Amino acid sequence: MKVEEELKQIAQEVAVCTRCNLHYSRKKAVPGEGPANARILFIGEGPGFHENEQGRPFVGQAGKYLDELLGKIGMKRSDVFIANVVKCRPPGNRDPLPEELSACSEYLERQIQAINPRVIVTLGRYSMARFVPNAKISEIHGQSMQVKGRLVVAMYHPAAALHQGSLKPTLERDFSQLPQLIARAEQAPVYEDRPAEEKQQQPPKQLNLF
Repeated sequence: MKVEEELKQIAQEVAVCTRCNLHYSRKKAVPGEGPANARILFIGEGPGFHENEQGRPFVGQAGKYLDELLGKIGMKRSDVFIANVVKCRPPGNRDPLPEELSACSEYLERQIQAINPRVIVTLGRYSMARFVPNAKISEIHGQSMQVKGRLVVAMYHPAAALHQGSLKPTLERDFSQLPQLIARAEQAPVYEDRPAEEKQQQPPKQLNLF
């Protein structure tokens, strides 16, 4: 199946998903969007009010700020794929529950496998925890790590920076490193997933930026 077709299939499944209780209160599911050949994949936490209304990720104030951050490094939304760890809005924008994260996990993994991005940027601690469990975002933000053969960099969520202005310079500084990370990742061999019997759980390997 072509990547575009696989992503469309995932979106169709997400739209009618009933795997967890979030489907009871959703207006529109938010599977994610972006080019099938995106070099960089951003993974947020969960849809908010505006995302639930429109069925698109990062369309509220945090989304506008994300667009600004991308613009500062010469990129635009249409250059990247944006998804979330949960595809439906948690009521009141509360944190996603473990069973909700688990219910959506397969959808996100299929998106990662289909797109095969050069760099994955996690936005927020729930997204980060998928790749680096038990880490503190305050300690590893902006750092690049090899996780299961992929280059992953953890960052604060744009919404956190909007709520806590002191995080803005940190987030903007972390974003400024992305072009260098992408360039370095593109020099590495394209990651191909290995057969299950060959896989071994490896701890994240932190890389130096310089």
